[in-house]
Amino acid sequence: MKRAIIVVLDSVGAGMLPDAAAYGDVGANTLRHVAESIDLRVPNMRLMGLGHIGGLSIPADPLAVGAYGRAAERSKGKDTTTGHWEIAGLTLSSPFPTFPNGFPEDVISRFEQAIGTKVIGNKPASGTAILDELGEEHLRTKYPIVYTSADSVFQIACHEELYPLDTLYRFCEIARKQLQGPYGVGRVIARPFIGSGKGHFTRTSGRRDFSLDPTGQTLLDVMKSAGLDVLGVGKIEDIFAHRGLTGSVHSAGNPACTESMLEYLKQDFNGLLFVNLVDTDMIYGHRRDPIGYGNALMAFDKKLPEIKALMHDGDMLIITADHGCDPTFHGTDHTREYIPILAWRKGMKGLYPLGDRTTYADIAATIAEYFSLDERFQAESFLEALEI
Repeated sequence: MKRAIIVVLDSVGAGMLPDAAAYGDVGANTLRHVAESIDLRVPNMRLMGLGHIGGLSIPADPLAVGAYGRAAERSKGKDTTTGHWEIAGLTLSSPFPTFPNGFPEDVISRFEQAIGTKVIGNKPASGTAILDELGEEHLRTKYPIVYTSADSVFQIACHEELYPLDTLYRFCEIARKQLQGPYGVGRVIARPFIGSGKGHFTRTSGRRDFSLDPTGQTLLDVMKSAGLDVLGVGKIEDIFAHRGLTGSVHSAGNPACTESMLEYLKQDFNGLLFVNLVDTDMIYGHRRDPIGYGNALMAFDKKLPEIKALMHDGDMLIITADHGCDPTFHGTDHTREYIPILAWRKGMKGLYPLGDRTTYADIAATIAEYFSLDERFQAESFLEALEI
């Protein structure tokens, strides 16, 4: 019985990519700038080699054991879906469409006709700013708020007292079916909120993402077809449109997702446990809060010994990210960055540099080789560095 665990610390970038200028992200470095904003104490990730990754302003631990490095994104884009798909071996040849001027009128009209009501908004906006701007109008008119961002998303915000979650999710399912082809955004996102007026609106934990079906084969598909377990925690099931999973827990927020991960690790399974911890991105990155960001990283770091203690001999743990979201950077959007890779197997003795990998898909190739699967996703496994 073998087990591999991927933990995605959402948006924890490790320095701008060489093509960052094309995305307006020159100078972004999520981990470095968080470490420079707060006394970032992450001894357990340092013990896996985090401080040995250059340029992060995180001290190296001379006793570190594991494999460490960074990976560049081969796909174009800097969004959640693109990043997770590439981690799972699926590289996109072209980016998902974005709509910096809002969605075309015919797209909005078809959506309004299908849901039976007008909508307001239809422009790029911060999720909290749009509620202050349009939340009171929404309460008065009952018109759902539709907005986008620099990412490929169609977001629908509704007050929970006006639209129960089931209704909001139905709106999202309608949008997902309509938004295909040239309008095929990576995600349709339900953004429920509560509150009574400007300055008092708060988004709730009922968020759901409705992704496109993966456009090709992923590590999840390959492992499931081979009869292995594929377990998701958090928004993994949404990102992969529920495909390739044999089990899933849709916990919300880092504490709940971490507990779900621990519960899975207490069970016997043979395969992959894929976990997304979203708070660094959703709560702190987009809101440009480096202090909260650092505290979330430290809270996860404190749980690492518990995670390791539940691992069996030979189990593999990979801690990584899906893109950047530098909380000290301008704007409120993701940043085009390397992702860190920290890899560890119980019983490892040394510290191994992985260098700068050319694709996130090296993670998928490594796990495929670990389970003796033939697929390598046009990537290079680093399993050799983890051999005991």
